[in-house]
Amino acid sequence: MEEQRADVPWRWHGPPWWSNASRSSHLPWRSTLLFTVFVVFGTHVASVNQKSDRAHLDAFAYILLLVASGALLWRQRYPVPVAFVTAAAATVYLGAGYPYGPVFLTVAVGCFSALVAGRRKAAWAAVGMFWAGHVLVSHWLYRWLPPAGDSATSWGGELVIAAWVAAIVAVAELVRVRREQWARERAERAQAARRRADEERLRIARELHDVLAHSISVINVQAGVGLALLDSDPEQARTALTTIKAASKEALGEVRQVLDTLRTPGEAPRTPAPGLDRLPELVEQAASAGLTVTVEGGAPKLAPATDLAAFRIVQEALTNVVRHSRSRQARVHVDNAEGALRLRIDDDGPATGADAGGSGNGLAGMRERATALGGTIEAGPRADGGFSVLAVLPRKASSHELIERKEDV
Repeated sequence: MEEQRADVPWRWHGPPWWSNASRSSHLPWRSTLLFTVFVVFGTHVASVNQKSDRAHLDAFAYILLLVASGALLWRQRYPVPVAFVTAAAATVYLGAGYPYGPVFLTVAVGCFSALVAGRRKAAWAAVGMFWAGHVLVSHWLYRWLPPAGDSATSWGGELVIAAWVAAIVAVAELVRVRREQWARERAERAQAARRRADEERLRIARELHDVLAHSISVINVQAGVGLALLDSDPEQARTALTTIKAASKEALGEVRQVLDTLRTPGEAPRTPAPGLDRLPELVEQAASAGLTVTVEGGAPKLAPATDLAAFRIVQEALTNVVRHSRSRQARVHVDNAEGALRLRIDDDGPATGADAGGSGNGLAGMRERATALGGTIEAGPRADGGFSVLAVLPRKASSHELIERKEDV
């Protein structure tokens, strides 16, 4: 049924220009009822003091009062028609010579609602129509309209009415601008929350990828060794199984730590995040996978975020060597000079030519980590057939990162 409607070329899609679809479907019954009572009762009281000057209230007068005030029930849903209905009803009421009174407030409320809803042209047109009708009746048509013997309104009174209209328009414009500012602020806060949520998802995805890719690579290699030596060298197969157990235990611990941050938001992690001080553990794990790693340089004192990123970059680089290189040797060079941490991980290759189940997320994750800290990553094959990863990370947080942290707070 919906597809058939969509095929009709003349069908109007979206809300009409004279409506306000962003408003709630709830109708303001109470406020409209109270306002209607006020208008009718106030006009009746005002007529007592104007018996000799204006026409007496009759059924048509009360109908105009009810139409003008009752139309305000739809002022939030259809602000444009309401503005014109109130202006037209008040103009006819004025032309019929009925007593002056609160009926003119219906025009103010109707045009105010249209201005606040952003229908400025329609609101100005309704105000202009009422103003022109008032001038026409008060200074020209009064000769032929009731009550008999009526005189022209002074121009001083016109100035009072003009000031009254200008005040209503100014207040309505102020409310409209303020509401637009609130809407923009809410949208900006929602966008910032979505951005933080996206960044957190990316961070968790990188952590899980780095932990699982490294550990599962070690488990995969050791499982192959264990299967190959199970009959010929049971002791070596036992060693491989022991390595699998240790790697899986460590992976489970780190995955549990990442998941704990999701279960307990706002709390500090129960165990410290890994850093370059755990390089010896990486070397041992790589050795259990048949990769000899040489480390040059010591682990400097770094900020937690930089320390974690440096550890994960080295971990992912060594994992890639195990999975994608025929080389059984790798070198990790740590250089802490000129306010920046330089990490270089090299292997002599050649590449295996198989992705070993890799999806390319490892290099992307390393680049994301470095970029988030204001650093850089360069990775690619060397001329001699090996592969090199060079990471440059600032030891201190960049000004951009500090600004983001202040905004988050």
